[in-house]
Amino acid sequence: MKMARSRGDKEEALEKHAGLLKMVQILSFLVVFIAGIIIGLATSSHINKYFNSQADLFFTTKLGSEPSSGYNCNVVKSCEKVDCLSMKTFMRPVNLTHQMSDEEIFWRASLVPYKNGYPFDRLPKVAFLFLTRGLLPMLPLWEMFFRGHDKYFSIYVHAPPGYLLNVSSDSPFYRREITSQSVKWGTMSLFDAERRLLANALLDFSNERFVLLSESCIPVYNFPTVYNYLIHSKHSFADSYDDPTRYGRGRYSRKMSPDIKLYQWRKGSQWFEIQRAFAVYIVSDTKYYTIFKKHCKPACYPDEHYIPTFLNMFHGPLNANRTVTWVNWSMGGPHPATYRGVNISESLIQSIRNNQTQCSYNSDMTSLCYLFARKFDPSALEPLLNLTSTVMEF
Repeated sequence: MKMARSRGDKEEALEKHAGLLKMVQILSFLVVFIAGIIIGLATSSHINKYFNSQADLFFTTKLGSEPSSGYNCNVVKSCEKVDCLSMKTFMRPVNLTHQMSDEEIFWRASLVPYKNGYPFDRLPKVAFLFLTRGLLPMLPLWEMFFRGHDKYFSIYVHAPPGYLLNVSSDSPFYRREITSQSVKWGTMSLFDAERRLLANALLDFSNERFVLLSESCIPVYNFPTVYNYLIHSKHSFADSYDDPTRYGRGRYSRKMSPDIKLYQWRKGSQWFEIQRAFAVYIVSDTKYYTIFKKHCKPACYPDEHYIPTFLNMFHGPLNANRTVTWVNWSMGGPHPATYRGVNISESLIQSIRNNQTQCSYNSDMTSLCYLFARKFDPSALEPLLNLTSTVMEF
């Protein structure tokens, strides 16, 4: 009896002990679970704070380092001021500053609307493309030429990288420098600069005519005369002729055949004036550009042969085969005559205008053949300014 009772007491004690162990295990699990939740929440809060602070630091640094121009759509903050996707901004870019490479801007400029017409009242403009080595010594003369005609022209300046024109904010040249690259005379880089100017000007859909000028160029007529002459012309004005000498055909490489044949090869002045459709063709071309880059090297100069040859091959009937920029080659030698202050007179300007040359304009003959002239030394500026009201009428 005693042994049976003792065994029952032991079993009862063991059951109580097992129950206590279960309770302890459950309580331990709950403690660990709650502790895990607390630690997890604390860690998550710390991580969120860390990444949020890093994100704030990243975006503040990146955006804060960019210029905050009201018209630079590369900057997110600027779009608070300007609708960067508006039709106006797309059709008529205001700010020339961009980060596009040559390949990107040539592609962008080659986009042509398939639909006829424009969704705005388009007033055609003349784009004046200044290819310079830095200073624009004739700047005051050009500013007088452009004064009062803001709606009818655009200006683009390709200067050495980093160069900024020192002009006032009311000058038509203010902030008109494009993103540029170094240029070496006689190489493809010179023609690249011309294409870069065309591409930037093509971004404005109002630009209809494109004239290339240098820092030594001057206008010999007032703006209304120049504008009407170019806008109403049925042809472009790119010098293009067959030169049988070693300075023409002698620069042709037979490695260009069969894509470019000798009979198609042309020479001409680099100072062109072309219509919009031609400008699009030039910045869009890769095939003939690549051929020239590979085979036209000194003593072959791409700026004297690419456009004359390209237009002759594909758009000859729409080209007047002459330039509208006068220059004096009568002195002989590899470079034209330069005019300095002592050479400037009313008779000089009149002789440029009336040089006894007859040329074709819209199928009619005219004596008005040249709108611009070069090469003029910086010393010529002051005497030229004295002739603006009496001779050039601006």
